[in-house]
Amino acid sequence: MSNIALMATLLVIMALAYHLGLTRSRAVAAENDVRMHSRPGYYGVLVALWCGLPALVLFLLWSFLAPQLIEMLVTHQLPHELVASMSGRELETTLRRISALAEGRGVAGGGSAQELAAASHMARLHTYENLSLVALMAVLVVAGLTYAKRHISPQWRARNHVERVITFALAACSAVAIFTTVGIVLSMLGEALKFFSFISPAEFFLGTTWNPRFNTAGSSAQGEFGLLPLLWGTMMVSAIALLVAIPIGLMTAIYMAEYAPRWLRNIAKPVIEVLAGIPTIVYGFFALIVIGPFLSSVGDVIGINIRTTSALTAGLVMGIMIIPFVSSLSDDIITQVPKSLRDGALGLGATKSETIRQVVLPAALPGIVGAFLLAASRAIGETMIVVLAAGNNPVLHGNPFEAVSTITVTIVNQLTGDMDFASPQSLVAFALGLTLFVITLGLNVIALVVVRKYRQQYE
Repeated sequence: MSNIALMATLLVIMALAYHLGLTRSRAVAAENDVRMHSRPGYYGVLVALWCGLPALVLFLLWSFLAPQLIEMLVTHQLPHELVASMSGRELETTLRRISALAEGRGVAGGGSAQELAAASHMARLHTYENLSLVALMAVLVVAGLTYAKRHISPQWRARNHVERVITFALAACSAVAIFTTVGIVLSMLGEALKFFSFISPAEFFLGTTWNPRFNTAGSSAQGEFGLLPLLWGTMMVSAIALLVAIPIGLMTAIYMAEYAPRWLRNIAKPVIEVLAGIPTIVYGFFALIVIGPFLSSVGDVIGINIRTTSALTAGLVMGIMIIPFVSSLSDDIITQVPKSLRDGALGLGATKSETIRQVVLPAALPGIVGAFLLAASRAIGETMIVVLAAGNNPVLHGNPFEAVSTITVTIVNQLTGDMDFASPQSLVAFALGLTLFVITLGLNVIALVVVRKYRQQYE
């Protein structure tokens, strides 16, 4: 039985167990003519949890440990002298070929006699594994169902147990998110430290030349890894994007929150937010095919040389992309300003525009600033638009009409192709990623500090 079929069967059994617990709790209440501690639904959920959770935990542990145990047993099946003569990568390749043969998939050369024998052994082990897993899960399901059904009584605090399980599940989900973030940071940090064993941090963070030579023959042939041209290109493109997104997004939010009739707001707001759902590769293609040639032709008319792929092209399209971030967040913040403040200003003789400028916007300013900073972190971390529209010119210059290279573009370039991940030319991508992570994390922290420090609480 496949894993999908097994999980589907388990879900069906849990649904039946829920119905059984629901019916049983009502029957117990009717037989004893007493009021149950919890509602019938809680008893149904608790019976389903006792029926399914132990089996699910077993399934997860089995799925993690069984493949490793089978590989170990298959490795012992191979001749000892053959295993001893193989490197770690060669043994991994051999096990992969044996697994393909065991699953009935063809491999180049058909496999040797030793591989065919090991594949037959692996297929038998997989059969025993599946049968054992199904049998153990069935035992746990029956045991859990029996235990839960027998314990249904007016004194059984089903609601407390269910809420405790839900609390644990929520905490586990939070822990997964936290540990994932920590794991990403530690993985980048470890590879970045390897890079800094080749290149000094001062040369990386203060260097003004980016020219990684794909040659690892000695430290003098490693190239130059100056971050400043990439950082400047990133900031230039992001600044252009924010110059586009902040005024348009803020004015859109003010109109939607203060001036637009309800019917127009209900139509226009979802339409604007659709921009946030368009894939960034589409924006990049739009910038490369439409915006870039248009800006270049405009530059020819007015006598300015504007390249098709430039910081201006990428910044304009990126600004269009992050307009919904600014407008939606600002709109939500403006609409949260109490109506009493508006009524008070209007009652004192202020016009609607004066009320917005002098009352609503100052009250919403901390949240709006936070929205701006979050939009800035989104712009700094964008990849596909700048890959297609910004060009690839890692030179420190201040001309937005020329091509630039950003941190994200360089990460893509350094990790594209068949690279040696022990060389500084590849390891530098992790140092760049860690730098980008610190920048965006700093912007997010500043946004949270601004919002928390200057937030005004209204009655």
